[in-house]
Amino acid sequence: PCPGAPVPAGARRQVTAGQLRERGNAQFQAGDHTAALAAYTEALSLCDEGPERAVLHRNRAACYLKLEDYTKAEADASKAIEANGRDVKALFRRSQALQKLGRLDQAVSDLQRCLSLEPNNKAFQEALRALGSSVHEKMKTMSCTDSKVEQMFQILLDLEENDADKKQKAAQNLIVLAREETGAEKIFQSDGVRLLTQLLDTAKADLMLAALRTLVGLCSGHRSRTTAILAELGAPRLSAVLGVEHEQVSLAACNLLHVMFDSLKEGLQKDFRGKEDAVVLDSSNDLKLLIKHLLELLALEGASAHGRDNALNLLIKVVPRKSPKETNNSMSLWVIDQGLKKILEVGSTVCGSPGSLPVTENSRMSASVLLSKLYDDLKCDAERENFHCLCKDYVRSWFEGQELVGKLRAIQTVSCLLQGPSDAGNRVLELEGIMDSVLSLCASVREAHQLVAVEALIHAADKAKRASFITANGVSLLKEIYKHSERDSIRIRALVGLCKLGSAGGTDFSMKQFAEGSTLKLAKQCRKWLCNEAMDVGTRRWAVEGLAYLTFDADVKEEFVEDKAAMQAMFHLAKSEDRSVLYAVASTLVNCTNSYDHEEPDPQMLELAKYAKQHIPEQHPKDKPDFVKRRVRKLLTAGVVSALACMVKSENPALTNSCRELVSRVFLALVEEAEDRGGVVAQGGGKALIPLSLEGTELGQTKAAQALAKITITSNPEMAFPGERIYEVVRPLVSLLHLQRTGLENFEGLMALTNLAGISERLRQKILKEKAVPMIEGYMFEEHELIRLAATECMCNMAMSREVQELFLAEDSDRLKLMVLYSGEEDEKLRRAASGTLAMLTALHPPICKRIPQVTVHWLEILQALLLSASAELQHRGAVVVMNMVAAGREVAEQLMASEVLEILSVLAKDKEKP
Repeated sequence: PCPGAPVPAGARRQVTAGQLRERGNAQFQAGDHTAALAAYTEALSLCDEGPERAVLHRNRAACYLKLEDYTKAEADASKAIEANGRDVKALFRRSQALQKLGRLDQAVSDLQRCLSLEPNNKAFQEALRALGSSVHEKMKTMSCTDSKVEQMFQILLDLEENDADKKQKAAQNLIVLAREETGAEKIFQSDGVRLLTQLLDTAKADLMLAALRTLVGLCSGHRSRTTAILAELGAPRLSAVLGVEHEQVSLAACNLLHVMFDSLKEGLQKDFRGKEDAVVLDSSNDLKLLIKHLLELLALEGASAHGRDNALNLLIKVVPRKSPKETNNSMSLWVIDQGLKKILEVGSTVCGSPGSLPVTENSRMSASVLLSKLYDDLKCDAERENFHCLCKDYVRSWFEGQELVGKLRAIQTVSCLLQGPSDAGNRVLELEGIMDSVLSLCASVREAHQLVAVEALIHAADKAKRASFITANGVSLLKEIYKHSERDSIRIRALVGLCKLGSAGGTDFSMKQFAEGSTLKLAKQCRKWLCNEAMDVGTRRWAVEGLAYLTFDADVKEEFVEDKAAMQAMFHLAKSEDRSVLYAVASTLVNCTNSYDHEEPDPQMLELAKYAKQHIPEQHPKDKPDFVKRRVRKLLTAGVVSALACMVKSENPALTNSCRELVSRVFLALVEEAEDRGGVVAQGGGKALIPLSLEGTELGQTKAAQALAKITITSNPEMAFPGERIYEVVRPLVSLLHLQRTGLENFEGLMALTNLAGISERLRQKILKEKAVPMIEGYMFEEHELIRLAATECMCNMAMSREVQELFLAEDSDRLKLMVLYSGEEDEKLRRAASGTLAMLTALHPPICKRIPQVTVHWLEILQALLLSASAELQHRGAVVVMNMVAAGREVAEQLMASEVLEILSVLAKDKEKP
């Protein structure tokens, strides 16, 4: 049986390594290279003897060559050669693999060794002759490439060359050449890095872009080259280029640095490992050097605003651990010690104040996300306490004994922390005098000061620890500001503060904070500001923040979806440069579609609560399913899908994992009705769901995977996910089969995989590769009849794969028995799926026909019952199984013809109504 297949109690029949090798040889001869590979691999796990292992490695190399996995073919052949340096078969196979990997000099060396061992071997002679001409051709190309590289640099560095098209073409050729390994190596060997440095130093945007994009090709996946390039260019120069005013140049430098980080972290990932493995490098110092300069750039006054944003984004991507499974968080600890205060410099910037750093509307949000990621990466209380102390020290340095400007910086830092690691924000908020300063500055006559204080108050209102204090002290203040301030920018923020404090009851209709009608008035004002294009984007964003809280109220939801202009204004903002609005947009949409988690209260607990006079949550009448369905339709008509797709494309730190989860929830609500799914796909929803299902919180990934399943069940998957995209859908769908998922998620995952498995062998191979078959088999034993049926139907389509057919012949397995017994069940749909699988298996893999009589004594009566069924479909399946069994062997045919089957077939053959 294959690994992972269910094996019933009782000892498995022992198979020796020798028997497995023989089986593998037979399968290889028959052209079944995947099965042969599996047999040799299993034999290796049982074999201890050196010579026998060498033969198995050599045979496995042959399989890998046939399967076009040349890296593994080379590795296995090398293991065989290590055991026996005179093994000509292994040497020949390694030369074939090396040739495919482009390492022609090494391939020639192996072939020459083969010929020295067997001088008269015609195959070796012919192979060496062919390879010799390939090497000659390569040398010719390389010499041609040499002159081309030199020519391109000459054109680009010639100050008197005025032909812009000529320069552009040379730059493009250089970039394209660098994407190929041979071209990248050629540029590198031709003193290319020094020449590229000269291009960077010209300070001309087009030449700098050409240099940066070429360097990306040189560094991609190549650690030793990256180390050499970093040494030549120097981290200060790269950091300076990142901080330039030209936005595209800064972004290209950011991309180069990201590639360099990946190469230094991961080492070489491509197939040309030979040269690389010989040079073992410690990259940690290089990584720290680059990060040190990025941190310095954050606080550098001369750096551009978008350069600062790019540095923050890079730090978010490369510093924290990707997964909690990685145990080493030393890089985060080092960044906190070396650069936390520099990150807080960006977070505390008050726009327009003397000496403030140049920042964009996204800078403070990016600083908050980075701080949050660093804080989440800490592993123990001591590390977290150090983080808190550094934050407190920084805030005190601005607050204590400073002028008003210093106090504003301190309060802005508190806002930044509350939006990021809120634990740290709460701790800082408790410092003496901070909260009093916030409240007093809220009444300031200067707009800039009032803005900072009101925003801090709003962020503090989010946190339960401070909410009661703010409700007591802040609500009346915010109401005063909202009613009497002459500045819309201040009024809108005061309104958001009131919205946050007023939405404490969430969706509970009976817990209203404001007087009847007040919420609707606030929402109306938010919509008015949202639609006012004369206002700046930053101020209109606050209108969406307000709606994110007010739309807990169903009356507000209803009015919002009736206001098409407000919906489209919000979607337009979601697509704008200000990415800090994403979370508020997603929250508003989750509320409008009711896609938050609903917990149905236990009836007994409700009775107890009533008896004890406890508060019982109530649902608003307008939150019932019919209202939700209508709201979803109106959002779809207004263009919600294209806005969501645009939000998902964003590489911005504002698209946090929790934000991705909200977007996934909305998508799942949008595809709830089958008739809406085509429209969602047409507007880019299917494409957007794939990254959401592969990255983010576990719940968010599951919601996105379920939305993909719904689309795959009712649409043509090849139309919904064209080209290679259809293969990316498999992994999310398989994730729905895990045991911790709900029954509905399991069912929809199985249904979707059934559709995919019926399309092509390549998709079935992808499903096999994702280890879905053992899970599908597990659900065939499920008590719930619909899940059991879906699993059986999925297995029916998977049975078109040779590997799956082999599973039904495995010794000590009950797979075939289960299919035969299910063909005799009362549930007609289950019978149809099981008998369809039997018809498929007996047609495609005749040895199964001979096994059917051995698996259960009831096989004959089950086949007869199929032939006598009232359903023509079941009769047809039964007749196909009998026909295949008769054709498979005399013994089975005799058993069938000796029974009543012959008589039943005679009657069915005369039935004119069932052709």
